[in-house]
Amino acid sequence: MNKKERLVAAIENGTVIDHIPSAKTFQVVSLLGLEHSETPVTIGYNYPSKKVGMKGIIKVSDKFFTNDEISRLSVAAPNVVLNIIRDYEVVEKKTVETPDELHGIVKCNNPKCITNNEPMKTIFHVVDKEHGLLRCHYCDKEQDINKVEIL
Repeated sequence: MNKKERLVAAIENGTVIDHIPSAKTFQVVSLLGLEHSETPVTIGYNYPSKKVGMKGIIKVSDKFFTNDEISRLSVAAPNVVLNIIRDYEVVEKKTVETPDELHGIVKCNNPKCITNNEPMKTIFHVVDKEHGLLRCHYCDKEQDINKVEIL
């Protein structure tokens, strides 16, 4: 890629979250708590993308995400790409995929579920990744991943 095409400034070390559907960009910022970041965060929004139509891109200096953070990210924006940057070079690219189970990430929308009435973590089984279908481990209620409330 030539320098003229670069949409946002390069970072020395950190993570670039790319191919975020534009509508999900600020949800990703919030989900990862980036508004409280101590290091520079660059947010790009509504860039053209062959992959997702219009995309967002987030560059976070000196931050490498944990597996738990990546699992949370997969709920809001599955299939985003994480570019791990060291010394201005991409050293690793990871496509974020929804794991088979989500622990403590999604709220069950069944008001009678034990997770809404007792202090315990939710567990959801991802029963259909392609269509984003989740099933609560405790009450068996199915939920659409695009309509869940993220904890």
